[in-house]
Amino acid sequence: MSDYPPLPEALVVPVYDNHTHLEPSFDPERVGDDGGLGYLEQLDRASSVGVRGVVQVGTDLASSRWSAEVAAREPRVLAAVALHPNDAAELAEAGQLDEHLDGIAELAGQPRVRAIGETGLDFFRTPSSVGQEAQRRSFEAHIALAKQHDLALQIHDRDAHAEVVETLDRVGAPERTVFHCFSGDAEFAKLVADRGWYLSFAGTVTFKNAQNLRDALAVIPRSRILIETDAPYLTPTPFRGRPNSSYLIPHTLRFMAAELGTDASMLAAQISSNTELVYGHWDDMPVVTPPGPFDAHPEGTAGP
Repeated sequence: MSDYPPLPEALVVPVYDNHTHLEPSFDPERVGDDGGLGYLEQLDRASSVGVRGVVQVGTDLASSRWSAEVAAREPRVLAAVALHPNDAAELAEAGQLDEHLDGIAELAGQPRVRAIGETGLDFFRTPSSVGQEAQRRSFEAHIALAKQHDLALQIHDRDAHAEVVETLDRVGAPERTVFHCFSGDAEFAKLVADRGWYLSFAGTVTFKNAQNLRDALAVIPRSRILIETDAPYLTPTPFRGRPNSSYLIPHTLRFMAAELGTDASMLAAQISSNTELVYGHWDDMPVVTPPGPFDAHPEGTAGP
């Protein structure tokens, strides 16, 4: 496990990881010989440094099912379910998009599924007009699903700022809409915040070449700020290039607090409150029959 960074100093006031991908570490203990940490070890490490809970985010039908299963039995996990926009384009080409959207709809009613995501538009990896049209159709279906079930919406937006906002304005955004791994500048941040949407900052805000994100952070109300890892991607400075995990949230939070000229505990309290307003509480576990061990894991994951 030497590739993983050491534990940071624990936060005094706990926060939540608004967006992570635990599914590469589906094994409850360890993952083979690839150096990965099991999801329970990751959650234990996160708990030990003041990360109270996580939103485990699906990117396809398999990982969304796994996310819902984990959330149903693990009090530190809530689930978000969706088809990643790049997957949506591929599914449409294979004639399977509607079938997989139906599968996501079946998961949306589970009590610890609290968000639809990550969905949205990605014109960086899907430059073709045909693929982009499939993404738009999938995005609108996900928006409708979030509104139908009164769930938060987690948006993946890459090289598509204007198109994402146009879609949300045209069809109507869910009451609680989150731009996951916010990637815009200060002007776009103000536009997002003025509409009452949330901006979630990942470890990218600590990168030297990400002044646009720091500028964005500086101009929005603190009531609109969330924090995430997008693990196992986007590890914050000074550990960029090593595997990311929810237990590294304190690095990003302390960096953000310093940028804002505020106390880390005050910022943590604000972000924790914001997160619970978006997703509800983590500790309201339904009464369920004790499950058996996991016997399957999702095939593959999408990048940030």
